[in-house]
Amino acid sequence: MKSSQLRLPGLIDVHVHFRDPGQTHKEDFFTGTAASLAGGYTMVLDMPNNADPIVSRRALKSKIKSAKSKAVCDIGFHLGSLGNDFDELGKIYKKVVGLKLYLNQTTGGFIIDVAAMKKIYKAWHRLTKTKPILLHAEEDVMGDVTKVLKEIKHPTHICHISSQAELEPIIKAKNKGLPITCGVCPHHLFLSTSDVKRLGALGLMKPSLKTKSDQKFLWKNLKYIDVIESDHAPHTLKEKRSVTPPFGVPGVETTLPLLLTSMYKKRITLKQIIEKCHDNPKRIFNLPEQKNTYIEIRDIEYVIRNTNLFTKCGWSPFNGWKARGKVQRVVLRGKEVYKDGKMLAKRGSGKIISS
Repeated sequence: MKSSQLRLPGLIDVHVHFRDPGQTHKEDFFTGTAASLAGGYTMVLDMPNNADPIVSRRALKSKIKSAKSKAVCDIGFHLGSLGNDFDELGKIYKKVVGLKLYLNQTTGGFIIDVAAMKKIYKAWHRLTKTKPILLHAEEDVMGDVTKVLKEIKHPTHICHISSQAELEPIIKAKNKGLPITCGVCPHHLFLSTSDVKRLGALGLMKPSLKTKSDQKFLWKNLKYIDVIESDHAPHTLKEKRSVTPPFGVPGVETTLPLLLTSMYKKRITLKQIIEKCHDNPKRIFNLPEQKNTYIEIRDIEYVIRNTNLFTKCGWSPFNGWKARGKVQRVVLRGKEVYKDGKMLAKRGSGKIISS
């Protein structure tokens, strides 16, 4: 390895939406995991809000079958819960890495009221003891989450923190010793409301882009943020340009380049990148070791281009951004799977992660 190169462990993205099965015109398990390898990620965890929500054995079995035939990096799955499926939880919890709850909103068919939260926590804790429950970063539910955690001390991960108002109660909960972790997305670290006019629908996501002040607060309090997660949520350009554009942006390919660029600007350290993109995800979600797995980064400057992306949607809100630090080579379990922009892995070579 040359002195101009860095070697990092294969990274882990705990929050992706690969749209497979059900919406494979946006992304599928091959293109999504290929994009992951190109971005330096050798393991990803896929969310349950598919067109057919992953709340049953049948739906999960179909999803795993599709991933087995297509994935080129390792992949695990989060289960979803409607709050009325406790028998189903007991039958499939060993095949997933976490349980995602959607509170006070609808996303892909899910809706759960806060009153059901305690029952779900008790059932999931009885079954798994340590597999995290994932929640959206909604400031209005943190009070209820804190109450539940005081009684049922089950690991809880708060997804995509985007503002000071969302992070402050999490910091308080952490300082009280509650078993809570949180993640932030690259678009909330690098984009703000000042980019909305320029991006238009390409800057439309949930949570929405926040102010420069919020962004500054996230960076200042990075020590309280356990994970950097892409929330890779692709839609086609046609869909984004429609009268009713959907929420979500791709991100698994551009997260590491943005972080490395910030590292060279002394905004984040290499140690922090490894902690938040490998060590902490592995620990929080009880993930297996990937032996003989690493990525090599070349210290060069380049421009992020839509035309170079592996994601099926073919665009990024960071198109045209200057970056420093490029994924040159990826080795998974001793085998070279990506090199110099070329995908070398065979479809279906990725492993399915379960307990």
